[in-house]
Amino acid sequence: MAAQLSQERRVHVLDEIVQDQLRSDLPELAAGDTVKVSAKVVEGNRERIQVFEGTVMRLRGGGITRSITVRRIASGVGVERTFKINSPRIDKIEVTRHGQVRRAQLYFLRDRVGKAATLRERRTNA
Repeated sequence: MAAQLSQERRVHVLDEIVQDQLRSDLPELAAGDTVKVSAKVVEGNRERIQVFEGTVMRLRGGGITRSITVRRIASGVGVERTFKINSPRIDKIEVTRHGQVRRAQLYFLRDRVGKAATLRERRTNA
């Protein structure tokens, strides 16, 4: 019985630590959104912010482990990058467009190039 109580106490302490690490300044994200992710990059002894703009291909995980995969075409080559959105390395995430999609993971974009890789914009009732 005492072991079970100490186990529950550990879980509560862990939940409190995770709550402190979660970010509250993140926008609502969905697959198909076009986002600008400002990530901190360390080069030697300098640190700078690198902006990666692309389409959200998938969202994974929940809570502290939540991550997004962003895809963009750079010099005719598709580049995918995965970001942990609660990481301190992420400066900010800015949504530029909301895409209208009917899937959770947009792997079909890997086969598309150019204008075929664009998604329709989601209408908002405002």
